[in-house]
Amino acid sequence: MKSVVLKYDGSFPGFLTCIFNAYEQKLEIAEIIPEGEDQKQLFSETLEVITEDFKVQRVLKSLKKKLSSNGFTRLYYSFLSEIPGIELKMYDMIRYVYSSQEKAELDYSHPSVLDISKAAKQVGREKHRMEAFIRFRLTKDDLYFAVIEPDFNVLPVITKHFKSRYADQRWLIYDLKRKLGVHYDLQKAEYVSMELPEDIGISGGNPDYFAEGEIYFQHLWKEYFDSTNIKSRVNMRLHIQHVPKRYWKYLSEKSPFA
Repeated sequence: MKSVVLKYDGSFPGFLTCIFNAYEQKLEIAEIIPEGEDQKQLFSETLEVITEDFKVQRVLKSLKKKLSSNGFTRLYYSFLSEIPGIELKMYDMIRYVYSSQEKAELDYSHPSVLDISKAAKQVGREKHRMEAFIRFRLTKDDLYFAVIEPDFNVLPVITKHFKSRYADQRWLIYDLKRKLGVHYDLQKAEYVSMELPEDIGISGGNPDYFAEGEIYFQHLWKEYFDSTNIKSRVNMRLHIQHVPKRYWKYLSEKSPFA
């Protein structure tokens, strides 16, 4: 049987449709790649996969029978890692889980199960840090706005946290890297895509976009942080361990412009 490359729309439902097609058509899968990504298998036939809801629901139902709640979460988090080739490892793990009578999701001697677990842990850590380090800025039209550039696609899994914590405020979190944001209007959260001004920045306050009181508050907060930070007692190694440098750009107290 000739191996094939499945190309899908990059969404999780699209990936689940790939799983359905692979089993239904008894395909030998060489790669599963999102649109826009070049395939590595030069001599394999490429099949375009169209996302279909009934296929998605069938696969979801079967996966939730074979996986625990934590196991399914690990699988989903690994997908959000966007690590090149993660889809094929997910497919390999799913095949292993389907063919096993035991709790195969915990069999870390299986290479794909181990890789999925590692990827999920990375995404989980990024999620918790984003929830802790995101700083909103109040715009002139009374919208709390935050820009992020996470290594992994954590926007889908941090939305619930911010919707619960800031239920009484209008806010927008925008992922510059993926050109996608989540907007909350006091009732529902929806995905949005837009072109942002290049000078809007991740932290600090540009008076063209942000409320005067917001800019004053950021300056005040930075002054307070600097005044209470006793340099002679700073343990930078410990500080970086808890607040890695790649997250400093989100913190107003670290911004040179605040």
